[in-house]
Amino acid sequence: MLLSGCPILLLVILSACNNHPVRNEPVPPKADSIPKKDRSVEGSFSDQQVLHLDSTNISKLLTPFPLLGKYVPDVKQFYRYRNFSYAWYETSGLIEQANHLYTRLNNLEDEGILVKPPYINTLDTLINDPSVTGKADSVLEILLTAEYLFYADKVWNGIPENQSSKLQWYIPRKKLNLPYLTDSLIRDTAAPLFSDNYSYRQYNLLKEALKKYRRLDSTTSWKPIDVKGKLSFHDMSKDVAILRKRLFELGDLTSDSGSESFDENLQNGVKSFQYRYGMTVDGVAGTAFFKYINTPLQEYIRKIIVNMERARWVPIDLKSHYLIVNIPSFTLYAYDADTVHFAMNVVVGRDVHKTVLFSGDIKYIVFSPYWDIPPSILKNEILPGIRRDPNYLKRNNMEWVGNRVRQKPGPKNSLGLVKFLFPNSYNIYLHDTPAKSLFEKSARAFSHGCIRLGEPEKLADYLLSDDPQWTAEKISAAMHRGVEKYVTLKNPVPVYIGYMTAFVDNKGRINFREDVYKRDGALEKTILTY
Repeated sequence: MLLSGCPILLLVILSACNNHPVRNEPVPPKADSIPKKDRSVEGSFSDQQVLHLDSTNISKLLTPFPLLGKYVPDVKQFYRYRNFSYAWYETSGLIEQANHLYTRLNNLEDEGILVKPPYINTLDTLINDPSVTGKADSVLEILLTAEYLFYADKVWNGIPENQSSKLQWYIPRKKLNLPYLTDSLIRDTAAPLFSDNYSYRQYNLLKEALKKYRRLDSTTSWKPIDVKGKLSFHDMSKDVAILRKRLFELGDLTSDSGSESFDENLQNGVKSFQYRYGMTVDGVAGTAFFKYINTPLQEYIRKIIVNMERARWVPIDLKSHYLIVNIPSFTLYAYDADTVHFAMNVVVGRDVHKTVLFSGDIKYIVFSPYWDIPPSILKNEILPGIRRDPNYLKRNNMEWVGNRVRQKPGPKNSLGLVKFLFPNSYNIYLHDTPAKSLFEKSARAFSHGCIRLGEPEKLADYLLSDDPQWTAEKISAAMHRGVEKYVTLKNPVPVYIGYMTAFVDNKGRINFREDVYKRDGALEKTILTY
């Protein structure tokens, strides 16, 4: 989304699979180029070779189902691969996989899909009619194939890429090649019709969280906890017992003793909840704590669904080393394969200077950097400062270079002691900062768009780990030398800047964050449309 589950970019992340049908590649070869012995299906679909469709009749059979019209080319290609043999029937009747698909379609809400499958009533009538299921029926056969492609598109692809771009998500998306998917199921006799491997791992973790929160929401006992003031260590009251039960139900406590004493166990449960919501972790249940714990579960359910959609877009073929920055959690995650090597606090763009959601490859580290002040900051901040104070540049260790201003290297430089460049058109990069106090805040949207790092030296060590000449001592010396030095990485490292307001962490805990850029609502409206 995230392996065992960090965000993003979330997320996430991943169980990548070499034979995965998520590819941007040419359409597979036509049926006549596939060896005859390889054209039958021995696994997911029927492998019978007796019953065949009329190849000229496929479009006509789908005419009564215009809402599935976009899949007509893929349906035709699928049957060409099969020499037009029926996929959902044996000579004895409908195969069990047809009922499996029917069940999946009727339970699309389990996948966080908020729209009903088209023609589900027609499918219901046909699949429950013995005269149709007992012998090959071309209408049901074609409808099942088109509905399967609809399912795959909805659950594994998500909304169209042009719609996610409108929502300012510019990370290259996973693309599920539907013809390749069906072809792979034909070629691979062990390939399942439905597979968790078609999705970024974070998606499946959120799917389990969705089940849990819907189950909690269905209970009549789930009511707000009415507490005046706060609850903390050593307090005694019935409210303590109510809070203990609630944290047990949410998974922040492993057991519920029923005790009315605010003991160390409950304190740890409060800390667990605070961590999951991005709060200051102090073990005190105060105003902010009860705001979150009393928020209706339906709001968290909607948040999970929205982020399941984002997780559908995440590539699953990430390299062994990569970085993920999740804006709502104000955190950078460094990955080795599918394991979080470390995480660090970051500062991201404030709402009026939103950090862009995109990806790139870190290619350069700049120790003791100059800061070339952007034109907008020069106009709005530096020039007014110069007019007020003739010594402004000297006091801030700045200098004119031609018609622009730059800040010299040093501990007071706004970029700190090191920056990390991944060339992009947004002029965004990662960097150190002298303003260390901001990292102590739970919400950290303060920058002009670039990403400030809480532990930049640790990131430099991570990125240079494959270059033995760059020891920790040498990295520290370069950062403090006061002379700008560019270092080109031997192996560029991908960085993904994403946006997940709900994600499952590497301990299996569902986390929620504030929608800092107010983007969840627009996505929720979009997924109701497509």
